[in-house]
Amino acid sequence: MKQMIISTALVLALGSANAGVKFYTDKNGQVFTNNAEGRVELKNSTPVYSKASKLKFNGTHYIGINSKNMKEGDGTTNFEMRRNYFQVKAYVLDDPKSYFRVTLDATYTNDKQADGEGHADVYVKYAYLYLDNILPSTGMEFGMVHRPWIDYEEHQGWWMRSLAKVFVEAGEASHLTNSADLGVTFKTKTPYFTSEFGIFNGEGYHGTNDNHGDNDEELGDGLSAEWRTTIAFLGNGEKKRKPLKESYLDASFFGQYNMDNSRNADTSGKMADYVWYGFHAVYNMPSFLVAAQYVSSENNLEKADDSSWNGKGYSINGTYRFGTKKQYSIIARYDKWENEDILTSLIDSSEENLIYGLAWQQNKNFKWLLSGQSYDIKETDNKDWNSVMLTAEVHW
Repeated sequence: MKQMIISTALVLALGSANAGVKFYTDKNGQVFTNNAEGRVELKNSTPVYSKASKLKFNGTHYIGINSKNMKEGDGTTNFEMRRNYFQVKAYVLDDPKSYFRVTLDATYTNDKQADGEGHADVYVKYAYLYLDNILPSTGMEFGMVHRPWIDYEEHQGWWMRSLAKVFVEAGEASHLTNSADLGVTFKTKTPYFTSEFGIFNGEGYHGTNDNHGDNDEELGDGLSAEWRTTIAFLGNGEKKRKPLKESYLDASFFGQYNMDNSRNADTSGKMADYVWYGFHAVYNMPSFLVAAQYVSSENNLEKADDSSWNGKGYSINGTYRFGTKKQYSIIARYDKWENEDILTSLIDSSEENLIYGLAWQQNKNFKWLLSGQSYDIKETDNKDWNSVMLTAEVHW
């Protein structure tokens, strides 16, 4: 690993100094380059060894400072490391579009451990084998994989993940699921239709896997079936979207059927099946984006007596881009979620979440964001808060 890091740093440094230079490795592992006079050997270099035909490294990082004021009680101001991804793709097959991916995420939390201190952790967010075109226009992820909905919304409808999670994941909104889980998923991309269907453990990448419910003999007990289907009305669904350069109009139906999932267990530990589904639409042009969604969720009434996972709500977000290169943005998002009493179907609690801000895309790798957020639970004031955040978003 040390040799790999040193060699990678050397190649990056030399490459930035002379972007026209190409690097090669001979059969003995010696690194050399070329210039106008021919091949030049790089002395004292450390070669990179791998059984893969190609390795690809990249990173995503969200760091910032957050000042939060509670409606009742004191406020706090803290520096934050919201996402810190380091990713490698190893191309281990003859197919140039198939690979094995591992993504590590380093996070910091103020939650006190047994020693009374906060801590920083590194954990595996994704670790999967991707096989391209195992069916017509369809690839497969196998391992710790993307769940069908969140990755789509973060790359089509809500590009501001550094400020907040999407509606179905955010703790200030419906908080129904998360973005990764152990399982298998099939991704289809065509110009006018895209989809993703998968089977998962259902607990999520940081949940407790317990695939034994009330009846151990029930087939599939404890797993989760999840889906997304999308119509791409402008006919560019198979492309990797570039929101500053092209237009797209999508409509999606998505959801999950979770069997005996411990995340929605009641206070007695009883688990229940629950299902949630949603509808989403997004329209993007280089100068603006607008998106909206509706989501509904309910527990299995025969197995649960808790209303916290029984509800419905909606979210609307928009982005206006301006400047010669559309490098500046005005951002706004409004979420509303209502929990229903599982016996009476009456509203048990209601939450509202408002996000707004300004963004500056300094270059293709780096963005600054200044934002505010307001969270309001209608039945109480002791959990309500307002915050102001400064965020640096880095991609390399």
